[in-house]
Amino acid sequence: MSTMVLGGLGLTLVAGLLSGNCMLPMKFAKRWQWENVWLVFSLVSLVILPWTLALTLAGHLGEIYGGLEPRQLALPFLLGAGWGIAQVLFGLSVARLGLALGYAIIIGLGSLGGTLVPLFFKNRGVLGTSRGAWIVAGLAVMVAGIAVSARAGGQREQGRKAEAGAGYALALAMAVFCGLLAPMINYSFAFGQDIAVRAIKLGISPERAGYAVWPVTLAGGLLPNLAYCLYLLFRKKTWGLFRGPWLPDAGHAMLMAVLWMGAMSVYGVAAVYLGALGTSVGWGLFQIFMIMTANFGGVLTGEWAAAPRSALRTLYAGLALLGVATVMLAAGNR
Repeated sequence: MSTMVLGGLGLTLVAGLLSGNCMLPMKFAKRWQWENVWLVFSLVSLVILPWTLALTLAGHLGEIYGGLEPRQLALPFLLGAGWGIAQVLFGLSVARLGLALGYAIIIGLGSLGGTLVPLFFKNRGVLGTSRGAWIVAGLAVMVAGIAVSARAGGQREQGRKAEAGAGYALALAMAVFCGLLAPMINYSFAFGQDIAVRAIKLGISPERAGYAVWPVTLAGGLLPNLAYCLYLLFRKKTWGLFRGPWLPDAGHAMLMAVLWMGAMSVYGVAAVYLGALGTSVGWGLFQIFMIMTANFGGVLTGEWAAAPRSALRTLYAGLALLGVATVMLAAGNR
């Protein structure tokens, strides 16, 4: 395995560590409601940081975007907007279905779609090779690992029951729709490479060229998040919370933004290092490392302290399967 691929795997692990912990600061919000925290998080992570990184690390944005056709900018923007809708639906689905079932559906579908769609459209020839067999088998083990991890969450929350009747059916449909839309941020990066190619032609290195894609993608993602935050702020009349002291809640929201955008930025560089399959295999590995980090973080912060031993055994079995899937996907990207 080449040094570049090993570097890509290491960076994907770092991205997973950052993403798996990016929502943790929200637990420590004191005065602000969800919509207050999420508005600041969205503005910092989807506007301020991507533009700052793009201007600093890529530069020449006027020349890059000005030399592209409208459709080359519209595609990543619209895919980013689809991902933004998924972000809103994620919170609604998990609140109604619970963490275990919600994560199983959303991350399971998102992992599969985010890996297979770029692979099918950009590297279809790999599917009939031994590398393709490793990748498909690794995906199957990954889905099994996600399902087992979700089962552990269900065992931990035995007393919690999902909604019944039409409300449950609607929540289930939202989760499925969310799972289909969630990998659109990866599609945007995979199919927005015209922006990166244009940047490379202007003398920007491949590792930095990807930063020029994020402002376009995340501008699309901002719209649904901004609209939902404003809706909640007006409906719940929580605008007034912004008139009080901003610390420490604003600091928590900004830390969430730094961790999340850091994860996306590192993943973008990792995808370049992983080669032609970076946006397919790399996405699957990114999801695995994110889930593993989030679960280990939950154990370390006491979320599983009261869980029965059977739940912990199931959790460790799921994490072991995800570890095996990591090796198989890495073998497919050798």
